[in-house]
Amino acid sequence: MSAIATAAALSLSFTLCRSSKFTTRRGVRGGFGVFAIYGDEGGLGDKKSPWGTLFDVEDPRAKVPQHKGKFVDVNQAIEVARYDIQYLDWRARQDLLTIIFLHDKVVDVLNPLAREYKSIGTVKKELAELQEELAQAHKQVHISEARVGAAVDKLAYMEELVNDRLLQDRNTTESDSTSLSPSTFTNTFDTVKRKMPRKSLNVSGPVQSYHPRLKNFWYPVAFSADLKDDTMAPIDCFEEPWVIFRGKDGKPGCVRNTCAHRACPLDLGSINDGRIQCPYHGWEYSTDGTCEKMPSTKFVNVKIKALPCFEQEGMIWIWPGNDPPTPTIPSLQPPAGFTIHAEIVMDLPVEHGLLVDNLLDLAHAPFTHTSTFAKGWSVPSLVKFLTPASGLQGYWDPYPIDMEFRPPCIVLSTIGISKPGKLEGQNTRQCSTHLHQLHVCLPSSRQKTRLLYRMSLDFAPVLQYIPFMQYLWRHFAEKVLNEDLRLVVGQQERMINGANVWNWPVSYDKLGVRYRLWRDAVEKGAKHLPFMNAK
Repeated sequence: MSAIATAAALSLSFTLCRSSKFTTRRGVRGGFGVFAIYGDEGGLGDKKSPWGTLFDVEDPRAKVPQHKGKFVDVNQAIEVARYDIQYLDWRARQDLLTIIFLHDKVVDVLNPLAREYKSIGTVKKELAELQEELAQAHKQVHISEARVGAAVDKLAYMEELVNDRLLQDRNTTESDSTSLSPSTFTNTFDTVKRKMPRKSLNVSGPVQSYHPRLKNFWYPVAFSADLKDDTMAPIDCFEEPWVIFRGKDGKPGCVRNTCAHRACPLDLGSINDGRIQCPYHGWEYSTDGTCEKMPSTKFVNVKIKALPCFEQEGMIWIWPGNDPPTPTIPSLQPPAGFTIHAEIVMDLPVEHGLLVDNLLDLAHAPFTHTSTFAKGWSVPSLVKFLTPASGLQGYWDPYPIDMEFRPPCIVLSTIGISKPGKLEGQNTRQCSTHLHQLHVCLPSSRQKTRLLYRMSLDFAPVLQYIPFMQYLWRHFAEKVLNEDLRLVVGQQERMINGANVWNWPVSYDKLGVRYRLWRDAVEKGAKHLPFMNAK
C-alpha cells in the first residue's frame, strides 16, 4: 500500500482515458463504506492505460473465508487477516483510481473548448465540487493506508505467535481463538497482545566496555591466504593490539603487538626465521610469545602474552578469553558445490553489534541498496523471517534467502539468484544458481569492527581465473557496504547521545532481536544460552 500512496504523491503523468459519464457505487463490508468509480460497463475504464496493471486487481469480496462455528483457531484467524489485507489493498487501489479520474474531470472543466460554453460561475461551482470530492478521496486513501498497515501488523503478530509456538492450546481457550467478526477479531487480537507484552530492548548510550564473557569464544581474525611465511597481520581485538604471524613450522601464532622492552609496535618490524623482530632494538619473539633473541645485551627470560591460535579451513582463529578454549572450532566452509571467489578484509568505524544488526536485517534492502544489488526490487506488503522457535537461523519471505547467525559474531547467508541484482523463486531451493556469503564482525574496539567477507558461487567457476577479478569483487562489496555504513554510522552517533537503536522491534526484526537476547544472556552469565537448541 505504501507504494500506491507514494505513486499518488509523486507527479506521475497518468494518461488514463475517461468514460463519458460515471456512476458511483458503494459496497459495505465490516461496517466500512467502499467508494469506487466505475465506467458504463462497471469496469475501471474502457480504454487501455500504461498504469492499467496497477489497478487490474481482482475484487476479493467473493472470496471471503468461510468458517463454521462461532470461533476460529489461530490458523483460520491468519487466513482472515490475509483476506483483510487483500481486501484493503483492493479498496485502496479503487480510492487511488478515484483520485485519478477526478483529476481528469478537473482537466475537463478547465479545457478552453469546454469553457466557451460555460459561464465563469458554472466553472467555479464545478471546480469547488471537484475540489471537495478530491479532498474526500485523498482522505480515504490515507484511511485505507492506515487500515492496511494495521492489518499487516495483526497478521505479522499472529504469525509470530504461531511460529514461536506461543499459542499452544488453540481450541480450548478463547484467548487463543478469534471470531470471524471484525470487531471480535480486533478485540481478541488486543487481548492476546496484552497477555504477550512486546519484548523491549535497550541499546542506547555510549558503548560500554566489552564484557569478559564475550571473549570466551573462538574468533576468526584472518584468511589463511593473507598470511604468508614472511608477513604479519596486526589486528585489534576487544581493544587490545595483537599481531599474527607464522612460526618456523608454518603454523600461525598470535602475540601482543607490544615489545616487552620499550612497548614498540612489533608489526613495524619484520619476520626473521619464524620469529617476529622488533624494529627498535631487534628483540625477537616466537609464536608463543617467548623472546628468543636479544641483541647487544645480556639475554634474560622475557615473554609477552600470546593467545591460543589455530588454523582451519582457510581461516585463522584466536581465543581471546580467560576460560580454557573449547576443543572444537565450527566449520565456516561454504556448502558443497560452491567455489570461493573473493575474500576481503575491511576495518569499519562502527561497533560490531550494530554491524551484526544490519547484516541480520534484509527488510531494508529495497530502501537502502537502491543502486546496487536491490536496484529494481519491489517493496513487499509484508516481509517475514521464518525460523524455529529456538534457533538463530531461518529464511526470508518473500525473498529466496536463507540466513543464520553463528555465535559469536558470524552471519551466513545463501541467496538464490538468476543474475546479479535479480531474484527468482520463492525460496533458495527453487533457484538454479546461488550466492553464499560469510560475514565475520570482529570487535576491534567499542567503535571499530574488522570485517572478514567471503563470497562463494555455485556457478560460473571460470570467474576465479579472470585476472584482477578480486579487485572488481572488492569494488562491488565496498559499494554495497558504503550504502549501509552511512546509516549505521548515523545510528551509532545517535545511540551514543542516548537514542535507543532497538526502540520498536517489529516482526521482520526477529533474527536481530534474538542476536541481542543471546548476547545479553552471554554477558549476564546465563547457564543456558537462548536459541541454541535448534539447527
